[in-house]
Amino acid sequence: MSDAFHVDCPARAVLEHVTSRWATLILTGLRDGPLRFSELRDKIEGISEKMLSQTLRTLAEDGLVARTVHPSTPPAVSYRLTELGDGLARQLHGLMSWIGEHADQVQTARAAYRQDTQPIRR
Repeated sequence: MSDAFHVDCPARAVLEHVTSRWATLILTGLRDGPLRFSELRDKIEGISEKMLSQTLRTLAEDGLVARTVHPSTPPAVSYRLTELGDGLARQLHGLMSWIGEHADQVQTARAAYRQDTQPIRR
């Protein structure tokens, strides 16, 4: 087992790839089945085509996402989770659920922190 606390651990690269905002959304977005590029782009509001393309390429290189080209004119490309990616997406789903349930509390804490750290005006 890798120890990501060590600077030269290969797990750090994996951690960086799968915990980016876009990778997390792509992986959890593919949980329900394959999606075409445009469907994935539309599902993940705010992602640029460039960032989607780059992140999909990284996830495919890591063996987490598979790219399938369907013979048509123009060629249709779809993306799906691999078995490895599915296992990760299940874990990320728990994280995303926790975030969804507690986002308001985090925002409240953030606002309170900012209020408490404001410089005192004299």
